[in-house]
Amino acid sequence: MTEQKPSDTAVAADKAGQIWNDLIPVVGFIICYNALRIAGPETGLFSKETALYWATGILIIATAAVVGLKLKRNEPIPPFLIISSLIVGGFGTLGIVLQDKSFLYIKPTIQNLFLAALVFGGFLLGRNIWKEMFKTVFDLPDFAWNQLAIRWGVLFIVMALWNEYLWRTFAPLPESPLIFAGLTLAPTAPYSMFGLEFGQKDAEAVWANWKFGNMVIVFLFAAANTPYTLKHLRTPGQTPAET
Repeated sequence: MTEQKPSDTAVAADKAGQIWNDLIPVVGFIICYNALRIAGPETGLFSKETALYWATGILIIATAAVVGLKLKRNEPIPPFLIISSLIVGGFGTLGIVLQDKSFLYIKPTIQNLFLAALVFGGFLLGRNIWKEMFKTVFDLPDFAWNQLAIRWGVLFIVMALWNEYLWRTFAPLPESPLIFAGLTLAPTAPYSMFGLEFGQKDAEAVWANWKFGNMVIVFLFAAANTPYTLKHLRTPGQTPAET
């Protein structure tokens, strides 16, 4: 009896479901944040002032739920999702417990720089981390794995720099400076850096709502790299010389 392959419609529906699962934490964050910013009082437990903390809590819980759902369904969990979940949970919890939004602002920066360090650090050790993580999904020649790893590593660095620009431009200044290893990461007064002026705008919502924009960028970047991946994708039994 011939094994029946899933239809294109079924495959598309499955991929759409996976994308929606990835979006749920971000959508939950944005809905919670804007609901409190629009309808909440100025101060109090559920207020405009605490909107970012509650939204971050929703983000942490929803991200953990997505991972838990994949475990329950015995679905493979991308290693990058595990790493991102740990960073989101760690820095998010720190920000909530310490009531310091600076930890929440720099969380995406740390997350993206860590992922970039994994990619490029792997090259220094003679390993392609990107290949190690996704070789069970795709069978590609080494040069294609290297190209994809470099592309994604560069994207992570760009996303980290973009987050730094956004939060330093639009997030309100902290009440006390955020200092790490003797370096002042977040001062309490407007400042200049690389010829740019920061700390003069109090528009936290711009930074918070851009989380959806980040997801769109990642999805578009993945889609843009799909033709390259398919071009070099090897079929079962195909040798490297035939690629």
